Amino acid sequence: QVQLVESGGGLVQPGGSLRLSCAASGSIVSVNAIDWYRQAPGKQRELVAAITSGGRTNYADSVKGRFTISRDNAKNTVYLQMVSLKPEDTAVYLCHAKIPTGDSRTGWGPVYDSWGQGTQVTVSS
Repeated sequence: QVQLVESGGGLVQPGGSLRLSCAASGSIVSVNAIDWYRQAPGKQRELVAAITSGGRTNYADSVKGRFTISRDNAKNTVYLQMVSLKPEDTAVYLCHAKIPTGDSRTGWGPVYDSWGQGTQVTVSS
């Protein structure tokens, strides 16, 4: 069972930058997509960014042009680089992935959802 652990959150001033990391306990080579979500108090969890195994990316309109998602398969890690941060970016950021079981040699099994515990990002003067 691949587990995800987020890190890199903290307090930053408006206009500042922060880089979040999502470290997986196993290989992410066969993971089709890994996503970053965020959830603020009183608000629904929203999808922020996603990256596929082929490196294609998608972003929420609210963060497009400011956030960049990337992956390093050798380190089993996905990153979220955030610049020009705004107070409305304040939230707990969570990493998510659908993890396939099995492998290409023996065959693929069921896919399961894996969520990290989240890392707090606070944007305030």
